[in-house]
Amino acid sequence: MTIKLRVATYNIRKALGTDRRRDPGRILAVIADLGADICLLQEADFRLPPRPPVFDRAMVLDRTGLVALNFDHGRDSLGWHGNAILVRPDLHMTARRHFDLPGIEPRGGVMAELEIEGQALRVLGVHLGLLRRSRRQQLTALNRMLGQGADRPTLIAGDFNERSLAVGLGRLAPRFRILAGGPTYHSRHPLFALDRIAVTGGLTAEDIRVFRNAEAARASDHLPLVADLVLTNGQSIAGTT
Repeated sequence: MTIKLRVATYNIRKALGTDRRRDPGRILAVIADLGADICLLQEADFRLPPRPPVFDRAMVLDRTGLVALNFDHGRDSLGWHGNAILVRPDLHMTARRHFDLPGIEPRGGVMAELEIEGQALRVLGVHLGLLRRSRRQQLTALNRMLGQGADRPTLIAGDFNERSLAVGLGRLAPRFRILAGGPTYHSRHPLFALDRIAVTGGLTAEDIRVFRNAEAARASDHLPLVADLVLTNGQSIAGTT
C-alpha cells in the first residue's frame, strides 16, 4: 500500500514579515496555499515567558484546515521551543513528545506518532542551533533519542540552520536521506538552503521544492519548503507494540 503525503516546513519568524509588519493572518494564508497534509513550523511561539503562540489553534484550523497538535507541557504555546506540528484533521496522533536539545542556545523539538490510513509514521519538528558545534550535538541527541532501529518510517523537518550542502549534517546520513529543495533564506533574495527534510526508508520523495510567491516573500524571512512524499513501506498500526 502506498500513501501520498505533502509535507512542508516553514520558519514563520513569529509572523514578522520582511516589511517589519507582524501579520499572523498573512502567514496562515501562505500555509493554506501550500496544500500540506503535515506542516512543521518553527518560531511559532514568542521566545520570552509565558511564550504565547503567534496564533491560536482555532485560528489555524479556520484559516488552513489543519489541526495544531497539542503537547502536554502546561503552556499556552503552540509547540515547544517554537516548534509546532500542523496536520490534516483525519490524521490520528497515537503518541507525542516534546524535548530539549543540547547546545549553547535553548533549543528543542516536538515529535508525533501518526496513523495514516492504518500505517504508522513518526514526525519530528526541530530548529537547530546557529553554531555547527551545537548542531552536531543536537543531531547526536536526536539519533540517541530515536535509537538504532528503524521500527517505522521517520521524518525530521525544520530549520537546520546549515548553509552547506556538503558538510555539517553527516550525523544524520547513516539513517536519513537529507532533502534540500533549494535556497529558502533570505526570502527576498534566497541564498541558503537552511530548511531541510530528512527521511528514512519507507519514504520516497516524488518532488521537493521551495514555495515562493509575493506573499511568501513578505510574510517571513524564510520561504516554505514543500515535499511530495510517498509512504511505501509503512508499518501497520495493528502490528506495532
